[in-house]
Amino acid sequence: MIQFPEVLKNDLSVKFGTNDFKFLTTPVGDHVIEVTKETTPALLRYLKEYAGFNFLMDVCGVDFPNREKRFDVVYHLFNMKERSRLRVKAQLADGEAVATATTIWKGADWFEREAFDMFGIIFSGHPNLRKILTHHQFVGHPLRKDYEADAQQHCDSVLPIHFDNTPDQRGDALDNRFVPINIGPSHPAMHGTLRVMAELDGETIVRASAEIGYLHRCFEKMAETHPYNQVIPYTDRLNYCSAPMNNVGYCKTVERLLGVEVPARAQAMRVVLCELSRIIDHVVSVGTGGVDLGALTAFFHLFTYREKVYNLFEKLCGARLTVAMTRVGGMAQDAPEGWFDGVLQFCNEMSDGIDEISKLMLGNKIFIKRTQGVCPVSKEDAIDWGYTGPLLRASGVNLDLRKSNPYYGYDQYDFDIPIGANGDIYDRYLVRIEEMRQSIRIIRQAVKSMPTGDYTIRDKGIVLPEKKDVYGNIEGLMNHFMLVIKGLRPPPGEVYDATEAANGELGFYLISDGSANPYRLKCRPPCFAIYQSFPSVVKGAMLADAIATVASMNVIAGELDR
Repeated sequence: MIQFPEVLKNDLSVKFGTNDFKFLTTPVGDHVIEVTKETTPALLRYLKEYAGFNFLMDVCGVDFPNREKRFDVVYHLFNMKERSRLRVKAQLADGEAVATATTIWKGADWFEREAFDMFGIIFSGHPNLRKILTHHQFVGHPLRKDYEADAQQHCDSVLPIHFDNTPDQRGDALDNRFVPINIGPSHPAMHGTLRVMAELDGETIVRASAEIGYLHRCFEKMAETHPYNQVIPYTDRLNYCSAPMNNVGYCKTVERLLGVEVPARAQAMRVVLCELSRIIDHVVSVGTGGVDLGALTAFFHLFTYREKVYNLFEKLCGARLTVAMTRVGGMAQDAPEGWFDGVLQFCNEMSDGIDEISKLMLGNKIFIKRTQGVCPVSKEDAIDWGYTGPLLRASGVNLDLRKSNPYYGYDQYDFDIPIGANGDIYDRYLVRIEEMRQSIRIIRQAVKSMPTGDYTIRDKGIVLPEKKDVYGNIEGLMNHFMLVIKGLRPPPGEVYDATEAANGELGFYLISDGSANPYRLKCRPPCFAIYQSFPSVVKGAMLADAIATVASMNVIAGELDR
């Protein structure tokens, strides 16, 4: 049994005493500190400033309606130097408040607003504690256990232009010296799902605000009302530009709670699928980013390669965009004959395509002038906001979970992590272009060393038997019947697990009560933390630069809103 780190426990006991803390290590090895709400802000500040937990990855709520202290407020922290994680939990009764963490991390802003919106948890001192994912006419808090999953509420009005980003810019009163403007959601650059409100002094942005929630489906509520394997198709619809990465991240979390390891062949297949997905996700980011800047040719050229990957997905599972091709325990099926040869052929074609795209875009004088030195984000600000993935690395921070916390044998593959220097829009595209090259390196190695053996575990309590067994013998039929009726049932407990998705850290916080459905499934979407910084990043920039910035952030609404 893994024990809670003694050094950290001793340091906290000396600093705060032991009365307010409970140190736990879960059966899967997660370290947890349970703390009173009064001590929470001081503890969080200490953990950031003295214990090295410089990343606030997520803040979320959990509802236990039969408990005296109804809510858990859960903070997920990451120590980049030690590559370690820590979970801090505080209990609150309905109507009680805990002090905001926005004074410690900028990135706590939207996460706390989400917990307020979904659960009604109050964060005292938060400068703008208003709804974020549900609309302004919505009544109640949908992730509370007593809110019915099918209780839909429709919105028939639109809020006027308002501002809710940094403290010095907040307030809904418009300044008559400046021109108010709506950008989106109908503006093409906002892709139909984002609303940006701004005040302009000529072409310069004085202040801006982002409104989201136009594609909110309450993925987490749906997960609570469906069996574990039936959640997999819903994960496809998070970042639908790289659906297999969501499948893998979710299944990996459930498997960790179950305490099972998928076969080597399934691991290698997941690596291939994830890296193919990373390539096509970056294709979308670079291609649509070019469209937003006027470079339509590159978009059409890049989507040729995306279609080639869709063809590979279709040959593997029959679907192209939303694939649901992983299962808890492994893969849905093995690769057909010749499929890996097709993957290697695509890698050869994509290698040439990346060189062409570099000439079309990154070497284009107009593209360089529109992106180089525009809206840079320092490494300190990137960490404070909770950036992960290409945007964090573009700001000069060398963090990639495939290297820092390797999984599925990533430590056995030879590849590099591209790092930027300036954190500007140009560096973000440079990083993504180079990451595509590195993904091709990984895919080639994985395919050439593809293990033999089964593509899934054969645990009758986890994986459905093959059709030939269901139709061919009574044991297979009964196994299928019982697993469908009873469902997959992980042991009671909780786990947080993360993978390096195309946009950054994709995390799932899963709580099991031993039933066939997740008790709580919280998704930590990469672009949620990133996009909350948008109003601050574009302040003082030109309006055209804001369009370029949101394109470089690669905001995927399904992932952002869930």
